[in-house]
Amino acid sequence: MGNFIRIGENLNVMSKILGPAMKERNPAPIQDMAKKETEKGVDYIDVNIGPARKGGDEMMAWLVKVIQDVTDTPLALDTTNMEAMEAGLKACKKGKALINSISLQTSRIEAGLKLAAKYEADCIALLWSDQGMPRDANERAMHIVDFMAKAAEIGVPNEKLWVDPIVSPISVEINQVKACVEFMSMLKDIAPGAKSTCGLSNISNGVQDNLRPWLNITYLIMLMKHGLYSAIVDSFDETLNDFINGKKDNIVRLIHRMMDGEKVDINSLSAEEAKYAKSVRVLAGESLFSNSWLDI
Repeated sequence: MGNFIRIGENLNVMSKILGPAMKERNPAPIQDMAKKETEKGVDYIDVNIGPARKGGDEMMAWLVKVIQDVTDTPLALDTTNMEAMEAGLKACKKGKALINSISLQTSRIEAGLKLAAKYEADCIALLWSDQGMPRDANERAMHIVDFMAKAAEIGVPNEKLWVDPIVSPISVEINQVKACVEFMSMLKDIAPGAKSTCGLSNISNGVQDNLRPWLNITYLIMLMKHGLYSAIVDSFDETLNDFINGKKDNIVRLIHRMMDGEKVDINSLSAEEAKYAKSVRVLAGESLFSNSWLDI
């Protein structure tokens, strides 16, 4: 798991501290977070300013500068505002930024891909179309084929695309959870050369905070079985970092054996292993999800 790419999600306009700091152009809290994420060894720092409809270009350019004053970690520029995206790409002096993200929506795809070509930037290909969320693995497959064709026309090769299959909460709907895993098993054949990523913590949205890591980590390992290249993660989740750094291989093997159909006796497992095994069962749709899934 040593080559897995982590994009730290913590520098976000939704933060009660960082949001106001961005609006007030107060660099100290932003630089503090960027330094802390760098210390945790993330590969990219996600700079999330949201839609930023008003003055987003000026805010993104300012953020890129103040962050790059304190760290060399590459940046993932996270906004739906393509003018702000270009301002951030222009301001990037250290390494190439990652565009997060370009969707298939008619209003966004061409503008986004033109920026990727102009700045030779990698981009996250979000499989969200004018019709919204893809319904299943096959629709995701159709979307990435469309995306690759449009990217090739504009001069962006597959190797620059980081495909995001769109992770959605298990608390809402299990079929989408299963569809992402199925799609990941198909991706290498459909999109040779492309990379992949996901917003990992979406899987546990709506679940109480102390239980979320069990779902996040289990789902990450399930997706990694099919070659997931990267994920947008909490930089400060030490257990997750242990897994990515190869310290919990016994649990990785357990999860992958279960995905291959091995029937595991929960009573034969350690307390920690049992929790991951139970999490595999709910994420694979083999047992019903409820907030007490670890106790059953």
